[in-house]
Amino acid sequence: MLKRWCRALWYGRSVRAQLLIAFVLLDVVAVLVAGSVVILRARMQTRVEMSASMRLADFLVEDAVHLAGQELPAEQFLASLPAQLQSMRHVRFVVSDASGIAIAVKSARHGTTEREAVPRWFTTLVAPPVEMRDVAVTVGGRRIGNVAIIGEPADEIAEVWDNAVAMAAVAILLNAVMIGLLYILFGRVLGPLTVLVHGLSDLEHQTYGVRLPQPQPQARELAAIAEHFNALAFALEALRGENLNLNRRLITAQDDERRRTALELHDEVGPCLFGLRANASSIASAAQNLPDQARLSVAERLRDILAIIEHLQAINRSMLDRLRPMALGHVPLKDMLGQLVNERAREHPQIAFSMAADDLPRGYGDSIDLTIYRCIQESLTNAIRHAAAKHVTVKLDHVDNGASLALSVIDDGRGMSRPMPAGFGTRGMKERVQGLGGRYSVESAPGRGTTVRITIPLAEGVAETGTSRGVDI
Repeated sequence: MLKRWCRALWYGRSVRAQLLIAFVLLDVVAVLVAGSVVILRARMQTRVEMSASMRLADFLVEDAVHLAGQELPAEQFLASLPAQLQSMRHVRFVVSDASGIAIAVKSARHGTTEREAVPRWFTTLVAPPVEMRDVAVTVGGRRIGNVAIIGEPADEIAEVWDNAVAMAAVAILLNAVMIGLLYILFGRVLGPLTVLVHGLSDLEHQTYGVRLPQPQPQARELAAIAEHFNALAFALEALRGENLNLNRRLITAQDDERRRTALELHDEVGPCLFGLRANASSIASAAQNLPDQARLSVAERLRDILAIIEHLQAINRSMLDRLRPMALGHVPLKDMLGQLVNERAREHPQIAFSMAADDLPRGYGDSIDLTIYRCIQESLTNAIRHAAAKHVTVKLDHVDNGASLALSVIDDGRGMSRPMPAGFGTRGMKERVQGLGGRYSVESAPGRGTTVRITIPLAEGVAETGTSRGVDI
């Protein structure tokens, strides 16, 4: 239980809170020690004061009895004795006659001011044992009465309590001021650490342009941390720039290789297959003059050859489409994407597809155009296969004052309770987007659909110079 309480009090707190908690705990220990010392000293002081008061009262009573008994009658002397002892403090006198009947009582509180009630626990801790002394009153050798001296430390305890309350009030005020000053001081001293936490969070999210402000020159350690953090952020930013350039070159090289492969398939394999089909048709025409058995045999072989050629042409078209959309570079990007969405709508009439893409230029360059096309293609495929959606929306617009292109593919399907393992298509999308310096994210919740968000930075003037030669198929 104690461990759980300590863990709840300490762990998970900020450094400022932990320092303040440590200070308050030390302060509580100091208060307990100081309170114990105050109580011990008050108890000792009360005992000393009560002993002195009892001795003085004893002397005064004896002197009063000795002096007054020589001048006054016995009854008058007993009645006037309390008035003669009225200057005494911390004691109570009970005057009784020879038969033990009390004649007068003088309280120890005579002449004192009214004080607040002292708590019983404080009285119990401070009050000494009650002392009592009896002094016999004799006149002419005859005992005419008795004076009982009883110690009453209430006034002394009240004085000690008043002093303790005043000291406690001053201590509480000073400690409150001290805690407030420490709170402000810790906030100023530890403020750079909070900024450092936010900076590290930015680095975690790959925002390498973050820089920490230099703290006050008096905090040399924090200044050194901020300096090294800024140097690290600068190095990471430079490294990211190099990686981005390398990724762009890699993607450009891949796209160029795909384009060359598509050109070879289109310019070499396509005509060869067309030539084979033409020759097969020519052979079929020439075989008409052969005898029936030979003509039927040749016709059967030609049908097999034409089927193989048709299959190879289908494979060739499929490979060309995978390597590079046929319309890329020839048709405006918006029209090409609209055609893709319309094809999916025709193939799946149970799903409503919509597209919002205003103010798009003709193109952004082969790499960006192909990335946008593939991302929409893969996102639509995933929505159709896995989301069980009724409506899918594709949105394209410019953000960051036109410096970036934002793509969102939103469906109202079943959503995902937790991120699913990325397949080859999703991994390929993410790699292409990140290779262009963009951001790729998926937002989803059970019953709330899925949203794929992609942001790709645009180089200055890319929209105007972004068109390039395509493959004419």
